[in-house]
Amino acid sequence: MNVLFLCTGNSCRSILAEATFNVLAPEGMRAVSAGSQPAGYVHPRSLALLEREGFPTEGLHSKSWDALPVTPDLVVTVCASAAGETCPVWLGPVSHVHWGVDDPARASGSDAQIDAAFEHAYRTLRARIKVFLALPADLAQRDPGRFRAELERIGGLSA
Repeated sequence: MNVLFLCTGNSCRSILAEATFNVLAPEGMRAVSAGSQPAGYVHPRSLALLEREGFPTEGLHSKSWDALPVTPDLVVTVCASAAGETCPVWLGPVSHVHWGVDDPARASGSDAQIDAAFEHAYRTLRARIKVFLALPADLAQRDPGRFRAELERIGGLSA
């Protein structure tokens, strides 16, 4: 299964999700991330957080959804549309779900408060990814309705 984590800028949340998924996922599952309007860089706080967690960061870069290496089986949008963000819409014929997370790049305050926003985004995404990976491997094929319901339920989980 190939999962695409999609947001607008592809500099924070979708990058955090891609790196986390690829460390936690079993063989045969892979994630990529992209943006509808890529920022052109990965936010330094995202890279620092991933490095603190011991995750590889080499090769992570902000990229457009126009240049995907594979066609995804599942698209997960991670923008926080409830916060007034415009969430990109994937128009391909694949399953998609929304797992909104506030953009830590928009956080303000002290360095500690901004770091806490990045940590919260990461912990939320990690928790959701772990629950997703615990689903039965054949659930999407065996019971598409239940799979869809589980994806939506997971999108409501927080750290």
